[in-house]
Amino acid sequence: MARQVPLGEDFRRLWGAYGVSAAGSAVAMGALPLVAVLVLRSSAFQVSLLTALSAVASVVIALPLGVRIEHQYKRPVMITADLARCAALVSVPVAAAFGALTFAHLCVVGVLQTAASVAFDAASGAHLKALVLPEHRLRANSLFETTNWISVSAGPPVGGLLVGVLGPTTTMAVDAASFLGSALGIRRIRRPEPAPSAPGAAAHLGRDIAAGWQYILRHPGLRPLFYNSLLFGGSLMMTSPLMAVLMLRDLGLAPWQYGLALGLPCLGGVLGSRLTPPLTRRFGQRRILLLSGVARTLWTILLPLAPSGALGVFTIVAADFGLLFAAGVFNPSFTTYRMEATQDTFMSRVGTSWSVSSKTCQAAFMIAGGLIADAAGVRGALLIAGVLCMASALLLPWRKSGTSTEGVRAPAGEPVQEPAPSQADSP
Repeated sequence: MARQVPLGEDFRRLWGAYGVSAAGSAVAMGALPLVAVLVLRSSAFQVSLLTALSAVASVVIALPLGVRIEHQYKRPVMITADLARCAALVSVPVAAAFGALTFAHLCVVGVLQTAASVAFDAASGAHLKALVLPEHRLRANSLFETTNWISVSAGPPVGGLLVGVLGPTTTMAVDAASFLGSALGIRRIRRPEPAPSAPGAAAHLGRDIAAGWQYILRHPGLRPLFYNSLLFGGSLMMTSPLMAVLMLRDLGLAPWQYGLALGLPCLGGVLGSRLTPPLTRRFGQRRILLLSGVARTLWTILLPLAPSGALGVFTIVAADFGLLFAAGVFNPSFTTYRMEATQDTFMSRVGTSWSVSSKTCQAAFMIAGGLIADAAGVRGALLIAGVLCMASALLLPWRKSGTSTEGVRAPAGEPVQEPAPSQADSP
């Protein structure tokens, strides 16, 4: 196996590639629902359906990919996923320029983009674990998280200005170019990858697909975090398309104001992610996971209370700032824990199972949110989402569990790795 290194040149190349794609995606944040609302005049239900359909349909593509990715070199997978996202996104401004853009086209783009994102994430987690020593992983994940929040702080306001000047599809061209830049950056990484694990002697597609969920559900620390992430992520994503409708239609915000309201709160994520390593050293991983996991649930309930005008924008920005500060602390700690708790031979399958479950759950929540919004109004749907978000705190791992491989069995024909001593503590 290739020797792991601290945060050296190859990590900086990977980090730079991530920064390019994160910046492009931040500029295009909310681009699909924005195009649906401003170009195609879609309803609130259609806007929710667009995101939900992307998640559900991508599952069919992503599940078999997760198994194959486990036994492939990860960088070629990441590069291919970036190029696929580039091609899908650039088709939207091209179609719009020729007057051929349809709602069905947006749905296809959403499916392809989501499936490629699942594939990229499944490969990138395993790749980062092999590239960085265990004692540097929290710092590495914190740097990625900080980069993400910096991007989404500046990106949406820039995107809003571009939309106002050049039209709603402009930001999708920027995002497509960023994925091309990411692919080129990943290609520059020089250190050879460790050889991927070979399929087990009794490998079977159905069993291999189920192996990721089996690992999660048998793991005493990952299981409660998994359930928590489903309810928290579902209720939070339920608000995403509804907030576009609330701000652009009900509150009458201009596109640049919409972008500003999305971007400014992300400074909270920057601050939170920068504080994660020192807070974890001072209070410990378990306590930080629990405290920040609760804190991130307390803010969504304020969104349906936003009034019209400047006060409404301030309410949205303040609520999102509090949520994202807590999320900025929680995410690097959680990502590092999941990386340490997952055996190398299961990294891609666990990542794919987690991502597919999250996106499917989010799709169900978004469809429900669209139906509730049609029946009870956008604010009524946002209120329900806020209550569910707060309830997710009950599913955090309040009971301290045992070692990281307790109750975990490998599928037939696959060995179980013993954890390193530093991996033994579990939430």
